[in-house]
Formats: sequence, C-alpha cells, structure tokens
Amino acid sequence: MNAHEIDYKLYGDDMQFVEIELDPSESVIAEAGGMMMMEDDIEMETIFGDGSSSNSSGLFNKLKGAGKRVLTGESLFMTVYTNNGYHKRKVSFASPFPGKIIPVDLEQLDHKIICQKSSFLCAAKGVSVGIDFQKKLGTGFFGGEGFIMQKLEGNGLAFLHAGGTIHKRQLQPGERLRVDTGCLVAMTRDVNYNIEYVGKIKTALFGGEGMFFATLSGPGTVWIQSLPFSRLADRVLSSAVSPTGGKGEGSILGSLGDFLNGDNR
Repeated sequence: MNAHEIDYKLYGDDMQFVEIELDPSESVIAEAGGMMMMEDDIEMETIFGDGSSSNSSGLFNKLKGAGKRVLTGESLFMTVYTNNGYHKRKVSFASPFPGKIIPVDLEQLDHKIICQKSSFLCAAKGVSVGIDFQKKLGTGFFGGEGFIMQKLEGNGLAFLHAGGTIHKRQLQPGERLRVDTGCLVAMTRDVNYNIEYVGKIKTALFGGEGMFFATLSGPGTVWIQSLPFSRLADRVLSSAVSPTGGKGEGSILGSLGDFLNGDNR
C-alpha cells in the first residue's frame, strides 16, 4: 500500500506543532489525543492498528495489529483524519512536551526506521506502525526503553517527537557511538544497537549516569535527544519532593544520597 502524499509545515521552536495539508480523500494517522486543531470537512475515525494494508483485511489481522501496539505500551486504537471535502484542508498535531518534531521520509531511509515507542506522533496513511524486537536479551533488560521498540515502515512521511535539542548523526561503517539509553530517539535499519556496561563499579554507583550505555554501530543514521521526558519528569519530581535537589540522576543510592548531601533534615 502506497502511503498518501501529504504536505506539511512546522510551527514553533520549543513547543512545536505540525500542520498537515490534506488533498481531498487524503488521510493521516495519529496517536489518540495528539490532535491540536482541524478545519471543516476533516473527519475523524478510530481504528484498530494503523490502517495499513496488513491490518485492513479481516478481523484477525486487525486484532493482530492492535495487539502489537499493546506490546509497545500504546493504545489499542489509532485515529485516522480524512479530508472528505472538495478542497485542501489542514489538520495540526502538537508535541506533548518541550522538544522538536522530526519529519522523516521513509522512502529515503530504505523504507524503515526504528524508534522509541513514545516518539511517534503521526504519519501519512499507509505507513505501518509495528514493533521491533531487539535481538539480545541484555538490550531488553537494561536498554532503558525496553526490549520492544517501534518500527515505522512504508514509503510516506512520518513525524517523531523528542525532547530538548535533536542531533542527527551519520555513522560511518564500523563507527561506534555510546549514548545514554534514554537519549536515543530513532535509527535507520542498518544500525546495530546493543547495551554496554559502564565498566567500573564506582562509576556505576556514583557517576550519576546509570549503569549502562546504548552502543550504536554504523553504517546508518541516528537521532539523539538532549532531554528525554523521563529525565525531565525525574527532575521535576525530585524538586517537588526536595526543593534543593540532591539526588544524582541515575544513582542507585536514592534517599541515602540525599542524606549524604545534607538534604534530609
């Protein structure tokens, strides 16, 4: 199934939204709750799965597609926005937290990318949203984003969202990059992804960066975010509990670290 050829425009800087222009009968799929505004003649329909050809014929295939989404921690349902009028109409989708929206053309990326399960925002109808199992158990147990990641396949436009500043890095054959597990947003299909222990007990316990890195090996393209939502949430929660902070990110000491820093009085 060829994806619909949609046009788009990005607005904003740190709290972006994407405006998608639909020709008559064109559609875009999105996660539930992502829509910001839409013009007349655009109708919403809730569906199982992503509406791609693999999920559109037969109840079993529809349930299978929806079940895959449950495994990634997403809703059973997605929403399709279709222009049922005779003129071009626009629908907009907003980012859920401060960061950037990343447009990706799957046709130019060998028809597939792998991304964090929470980064997908919307895509042209015809793009398949599925799951991608990491091959090594260590990746699943310690990979930050879990054993299961999302894969986007097809030949259309898709839009991802990530926190903070986004860095796109082109890895050469054999080139390796170590990344905080929560900072990895997406990668092309040829990138080899694994988990690596930091190597030193003292660094793991007191370094504040956690016990594991994500190791990425080229060739391929990766997208890195400077502020994962989990890190932002931890900082906000830590400040709410203890206004002076004190709990090192990634530390396993917890309240003991606060006590040693003099925050428990």
